[in-house]
Amino acid sequence: MDRIYAPWRIEWVERDEDPVDGCPFCVLPERDDDVESWIVARGDHNFVLLNNAPYNPGHAMVIPYDHVGEWGDLDDEAMLEHGRLKAATLDAMDAAIGPDGVNTGMNLGDAAAGGSIDDHIHTHVVPRWEGDTNFMPVIGETKVIVEAIDRTYEHLHEAFSTLDIAVDAGRSGDDRDEDDADGNGDDRERAAVRLSI
Repeated sequence: MDRIYAPWRIEWVERDEDPVDGCPFCVLPERDDDVESWIVARGDHNFVLLNNAPYNPGHAMVIPYDHVGEWGDLDDEAMLEHGRLKAATLDAMDAAIGPDGVNTGMNLGDAAAGGSIDDHIHTHVVPRWEGDTNFMPVIGETKVIVEAIDRTYEHLHEAFSTLDIAVDAGRSGDDRDEDDADGNGDDRERAAVRLSI
């Protein structure tokens, strides 16, 4: 029997129930804690969310705040920002994790298109490395994710905060822990990097 060590998955196994009631792409950006929701960057019309069930480490999605199921239902400002935020995500990924390549795309339509959420459009941005498709997924039908999502979040949060379009670096999980340890009383919620696009 083959075994894969993945202790971070215990949080998923022990959860009481799905913590999101409704469309996750509508619910998550309304929460007070971007880090806990895996929102790494925000624009005025769109946000960047790390995929909770990633194809590869760093698998992110660019998502409009508006709940629309068709690309053409976005207004011009939201559509333009969506494209620019996708470009910023590519820049941040390159700086943070240095993939050999990236796949981007949308699953439009019902489940036949491959998506699990078909009524709220989103663009997948999936970093790829040479050799990331090997015998494990092909023969063993097992995908090995080599980095925990919280560590990927920290890498991408830092990279987004260094982009020229970053107007507020937000607060990552590590920042909050350091402030609490200092006892300075700063109780701002953890936040994604705010971008001006």
